Amino acid sequence: MPLIDAESLDPRAVRLARPGRGGVRGGAVIRERLSRRAEKRGTNSLINGDDRPMDVLELYRRSLDWYVGTVRGAGRWDAPTPCAGWDVRTLVNHVASEDRWTAPLFGGQTIEQVGDRFEGDLLGADPVGNAVDAAQEAGRAVAEPGAIDRTVRLSFGATPAAEYAYQLAAEHLIHGWDLAVAIGADRNLDPDAVHACAEWFASQEDLFRSWGVIGPRVELPAGATEQDRLLSSFGRDPAWRPNT
Repeated sequence: MPLIDAESLDPRAVRLARPGRGGVRGGAVIRERLSRRAEKRGTNSLINGDDRPMDVLELYRRSLDWYVGTVRGAGRWDAPTPCAGWDVRTLVNHVASEDRWTAPLFGGQTIEQVGDRFEGDLLGADPVGNAVDAAQEAGRAVAEPGAIDRTVRLSFGATPAAEYAYQLAAEHLIHGWDLAVAIGADRNLDPDAVHACAEWFASQEDLFRSWGVIGPRVELPAGATEQDRLLSSFGRDPAWRPNT
């Protein structure tokens, strides 16, 4: 994120779960596919990684916590990231925007009701503090009792909140990795979260790529780790370094 191809999309318009405020071509088809996949799993089903079950709330919590831990060490705000055209500040501001959207959407508001209040710079003079505050606000909204069983209203229509939570978990996991490699932090993701995210994304990858919000897969050597395979599925080069 981007899970997105930042070279072709305006970062201000990017919303993984809300691909464009004007809606998405084929929105009814997308809505049907997402709802059908959510029903297959159950609203808040378990994704099994060997003998380590993980539900969507646990996946979201782990991904959010890992991202927050990484953003606390952020600096060099003008440093490049794996998201072409985005520096560290742009990346963190993008995630902060997604986090600020989370509470209103889980609370039943529509995109039109939220409007443009979360556009522009959300980091201000305290980028780390504001990014962490946004993430923690989002975490409280998702963890609220019963929230995961609701329906949220995205640009392509009503969507199970659990499906949106999977998308947000991926947002923090993948963008957390983007941030980590940009600032020289630990790039190793939680292996259980990686497995759970990969299990979910396997049925979503083609759909997301058809939206144009992720780039092509990166070719990997034989024996690539599950983390590297997940990054590749989101259009990331696991070997990326700031000077590449």
